[in-house]
Amino acid sequence: MSTLALRGPYWVTIRQYRRTLWLTGALVLAALAVIGGLRIWDLQYPDVYVEDGYQHVADNNSGYQLLRGAMEQFSVAMVLLPFLTGVFVAGPLIAREFESGTYKLSLTQSVSPATWLRAKLLTTTAVAVGTTLVLTAIYLIGWGRVSGTWQFSWADRGPYEITGVVLVSYVLLAVAVGALVGQLVRRTLLAMAATGGIVGVVMLVLSSFRWDFLAVRTVTGPAMENASTLMVPGDALLVEQGLIGVSGKRLPGWFCSPDAPAEHCRPDEGIAAQYADYHPQSHFWPTQLIESGILLALAALAAYAAFRLLRARHP
Repeated sequence: MSTLALRGPYWVTIRQYRRTLWLTGALVLAALAVIGGLRIWDLQYPDVYVEDGYQHVADNNSGYQLLRGAMEQFSVAMVLLPFLTGVFVAGPLIAREFESGTYKLSLTQSVSPATWLRAKLLTTTAVAVGTTLVLTAIYLIGWGRVSGTWQFSWADRGPYEITGVVLVSYVLLAVAVGALVGQLVRRTLLAMAATGGIVGVVMLVLSSFRWDFLAVRTVTGPAMENASTLMVPGDALLVEQGLIGVSGKRLPGWFCSPDAPAEHCRPDEGIAAQYADYHPQSHFWPTQLIESGILLALAALAAYAAFRLLRARHP
């Protein structure tokens, strides 16, 4: 037998969830067929022009329009991948074993509780991370065509997670949280709901604060008659824009001129300048690494707690 062949609890885990693995493989192949096929169709209509800093494609390029629609749906599905991973680990993989009592059979086969849990988590992690990387590669096939267009900027939700390393970190966190919650709850549906809620909250919180990890860059300019609105680099993420009063306080508004609306030029304070805060595209990888570091630290804590809990309940 090959030394690379799966043995013991690893083989059992693969055998138990072979249908899930086959379904996962089928979905990956379907994604490749759709994105790859639409990309090939789109290559028949290379007529792209740039206007106002955005890519535009001739209206008769139905392949491009379908590709954009498929990529939008693909982005949503990829963002949900950590959520689905955590739900599967907490429910069918861990909690159902305790709920039905089948884990006892594994522990009678000269397998320690730690080895049993380790086999399940390592197998699931390998499959989940491998699937994520393959799906990311498929996403990049279409990304080269739609990047920089509406909803496909480097900072948009979906492209930000998929084109970096953050999505893999979220998947690792989901596996660890699922292992911990599955043991704590020991009820399949309840464990799935709890894990989905935890992973969802973490994703929501970090997505809300990720652009606070690094200091923004600020440009200022005059706010007077004939002054134009400040412009940031075309590939930048605009965070905030407004006016600066003579006291140095920031005020809402875009510019100030004698005929500007009252809400732009406040009568109770003079306007000294206008400002714009933004993140340049060079902040993409530093932000990715900071967020990934937070996620990996949380994943390590959850995994450690899962094994400590198992040891306490099944010494």
